Amino acid sequence: MSSPRSSSEADVLEELHVRDLALIDDVWLEFGPGMTVLTGETGAGKTALVGALKLLVGERADSMLVRSGASEALVEGRFAIEDTEIVARRRVSADGRSRCTLDDEMTTVSALAARLGPLIDLHGQHDHQALLVPASHVLYLDRHAGPPLSEALGLYREAHDRFGHAVAVHAERARALSESERQADYLRFVVAEITDAGVRADEDAELEARLPGLRHAERLMEAAAQAASALRAEGGASDVVGTATALLAKAAGLDPTLDSLAERLADVHATLDDVGVSIRSYGESLEHDPAALDEIEGRLATLGALKKKYGPALGDVLRTQSDAAEQLEVLDAGEDGLIAAQEAVAVAEGELRERASVLERLRRDAAPGFVDALAGASADLAMESARFEVSFTDLPFETWTITGPHRVEFLFAAAPSEPARPLARIASGGEISRVMLALKSVLGSADDVPILVFDEIDAGIGGATAHVVGRRLAFLARGRQVIVVTHLAQVAAFADRQLVVVRSTEEGRAATRVSAVEGGERLAELARMLSGMIAGGNTVDAVFP
Repeated sequence: MSSPRSSSEADVLEELHVRDLALIDDVWLEFGPGMTVLTGETGAGKTALVGALKLLVGERADSMLVRSGASEALVEGRFAIEDTEIVARRRVSADGRSRCTLDDEMTTVSALAARLGPLIDLHGQHDHQALLVPASHVLYLDRHAGPPLSEALGLYREAHDRFGHAVAVHAERARALSESERQADYLRFVVAEITDAGVRADEDAELEARLPGLRHAERLMEAAAQAASALRAEGGASDVVGTATALLAKAAGLDPTLDSLAERLADVHATLDDVGVSIRSYGESLEHDPAALDEIEGRLATLGALKKKYGPALGDVLRTQSDAAEQLEVLDAGEDGLIAAQEAVAVAEGELRERASVLERLRRDAAPGFVDALAGASADLAMESARFEVSFTDLPFETWTITGPHRVEFLFAAAPSEPARPLARIASGGEISRVMLALKSVLGSADDVPILVFDEIDAGIGGATAHVVGRRLAFLARGRQVIVVTHLAQVAAFADRQLVVVRSTEEGRAATRVSAVEGGERLAELARMLSGMIAGGNTVDAVFP
């Protein structure tokens, strides 16, 4: 169950427990507000810990994630969110099945993603590649612009869908009109054949129920007459049972056992009378009518032929008739239907163009503020001279997509004297890393996501650049929780806490251990990250005098 928390506490991931995931056997990690770094040698399992967080926010599970020899992988997270404590748990079995709970109550992966997904923003090295793909740029601009643009985009997409539907209807009507007259003749034949037959639903079952009485009328009439006579004729079964009933009635009230038998016999007498009347009525209802028999058998043959062609059941025959009639309506509507479809396309196009105009205006209005925010964040990352632009390229109407009527692309210039060009063409690896961090800083402020996770987005940088990246990450951590996987001591030095991930071999199997380092231990770890080895206390003193 969720428990109240102090309103002064920030929304954070407080604890993560991972068991039998990839190389991890069983580790517990404690986090807090501010910036936490995960460091350690390559292959120790740092990225696997990020993968554990991804499972908690609803990413697809794979049985390959389960540690060799284990029956399942377990990920548990304890969060302090909105003044309450939330415990999320996800299990992934070796056969790929996934089970989730929130506060010890079973839930679905989608529900888990809906609850925790908006709280955690995960950024990895692949985000660099997304930044180099222009198609993703419009998404970044829209996120920064906020609700007004999101609403305009939603209205545009609705209009885009309606236009697409109108175009499809028009194309279908045009196609239908171009069909050969032979198809129309066939459809008319189908409708006429079924209509002329006057088919009724379940008619065949009704007719088949009448067949036995017509086919065997004489034998059935004779049997009914004889049975009725045996039951109701003078001296018949009904008279005999009636006499016995009257005899027992003379001794009524003398013995309860005999009274019970008398009641049963009276019931038999009543039943015999009732059955006798029913049999007589049945016999009188029968008629020996060869003409009626021929008529019903002929009708069943007609229905059988229709079922063979359009069935297998009469319901299918009637549906075939309805479908053929609808297709004939389209064909027979002729130019009127096509003109109506053309008018619908024109109306939908007008609405789409109107919505597109609003969407473009809002995006163009949002671009300067976005560029200024991105430039400001980049300046904090030692790119004071960097310049950004947002380029809008109008698309031909027939190529408009659900994202809009134009292509949006970010342009970058490292210096004021240089022309702004696409990021993919001119930005270095280090610049891309810093631009991505600046972008995430800007979007993080706009989205107000409380937990940011960075998985080695500082790859490919070092030295002074690494220093400013670390400083920027620390700045981001002032208003939220930031978790960083890094190999750079310059970045790790800015963290409020440092967790060291170590891979070892225990009983012949690889295992991952995590421990928090402080004081001298942390200095030694930072020194190891800088030099790759520790030669003694003098090394630490030399690196951090």
